[in-house]
Amino acid sequence: MTTIKKKITGAACFLLVGLGTFSCKDELLDPVPQTTFNNQVVFETPARIALQVNSLYSYLKVGNFLGGRYQVYGDIRADDFLNKTSNLVTGTSVWNHTVTEQSQNDVINLWTAAYQAINQINVFLVGMDANMGKFVAPAFPADFATTTAVNYKAEARLLRALSYYSLLQLYARPYVDGNGSKPGLPLRLQAETGNTGNDLARSTVAEVYAQILEDLNYAEQNLPLTYTDASLRVTRAHRNTAIALKTRVYLTMANYAKVIEEANKIVSAAAPFAAPSGVAHTLTIATVFTTPQETPESVLSFPFTAQNAPGTQNQLGFYFSNECSLNPAGILGNPAWAATDVRRTSFVVTNTAGTESLLSRKYPTPSPYTDKAPVIRYAEVLLSLAEARVRTVGATDARALALLNAVRGRSNPAGVYTSFADATAATNAILLERRIEFLGEGIRNIDLMRLNATIPGKGSVGAVPPSSPLYVWPIPNTELAANALMTRN
Repeated sequence: MTTIKKKITGAACFLLVGLGTFSCKDELLDPVPQTTFNNQVVFETPARIALQVNSLYSYLKVGNFLGGRYQVYGDIRADDFLNKTSNLVTGTSVWNHTVTEQSQNDVINLWTAAYQAINQINVFLVGMDANMGKFVAPAFPADFATTTAVNYKAEARLLRALSYYSLLQLYARPYVDGNGSKPGLPLRLQAETGNTGNDLARSTVAEVYAQILEDLNYAEQNLPLTYTDASLRVTRAHRNTAIALKTRVYLTMANYAKVIEEANKIVSAAAPFAAPSGVAHTLTIATVFTTPQETPESVLSFPFTAQNAPGTQNQLGFYFSNECSLNPAGILGNPAWAATDVRRTSFVVTNTAGTESLLSRKYPTPSPYTDKAPVIRYAEVLLSLAEARVRTVGATDARALALLNAVRGRSNPAGVYTSFADATAATNAILLERRIEFLGEGIRNIDLMRLNATIPGKGSVGAVPPSSPLYVWPIPNTELAANALMTRN
């Protein structure tokens, strides 16, 4: 993990853990806050364990990671947004591909936040296993050990898989470049509560993906099918969350047969497409980004409140309202995105205050910008399935065409496709639709890199081909300094 020597995390997630033994004088000099618990008691009640699970989500949704900046970086690396402010704190070096090993605001901070989340998850999982004997009546419900505890561990492993997947998209070569044989990430699966575990060599890209899939398979088997609370169906992981994420992972690995296998679990055979079991996911568009952003299309999003905001200059609404404008020469200028498309009429606005520019308005809530941070939507599952079918069956596949048109037609009925000349044309149409559909959600970089495609240039910033050293982010200097076995990109 990045500088475990500098950021030793506790053995109970957000709860502070005492390490070692202290004399009476030491205790007086460094008293333990009365509002925290040590690792001897945090697993003694269901309520305390539930708090730890909630805390795991809070580690992923920090502003430096999946609470905002990860999605922003995934879009501004490409050519659909322009940098308005040249603010080095808010992504200018990401936009113009000048990040370095010393880039604190992006390269270092995102890596650090992700590995902090991973370690908290590992600490929680170890603690759950070590304390299983406590999960008995009368302190715990009769089924806690066999059901609730297993559900919690599945949530933790899904979040770990999501963290590792997200890191791979910036700090490692695409899977298709060498079939996963290139250097990946330090695969940290042990709970680190001291400073002895820093040195760990990089696993290959394929090995990291294998662990991601192992975690997601476990999650699928052990997560709840649904929740009675509608908000939790969007903000907490359930079985269909794991399946949806697996479609993304397998698509990134170009394993199209597995994309089809997984997507078929949660996509009906014919339109109107919906999940046949678990959370009843369906397509929508007019309300998907309307507060509270809790529609059947939202598979997983991270929530915020005024008291629990992403933090200054991290928020999606802040970035896309102030820092980044839409590039007229990017997807906005593509004639395939019709002027009457609801995604255009609802989510693109003209700002005439100061320099006129076109802005994405998927995140309309004003400061402190508490719109949910999207992780995955049902529309992505449908388009991934459509692409996988075209790549395996061909351009004449009727289901692939229906899936593509379901997403496109719900906001642009006049723009649905009737047929394609060949598989290349069909694939390009699906990729174009993904670019329109997920604008401002961080998917653009994923789609470029999974295909080992050139990152397009914009303005005075040149294109970045896959052969360029700028194609993947450098490993942070903090990791290189703390981990003697780490290698550079």
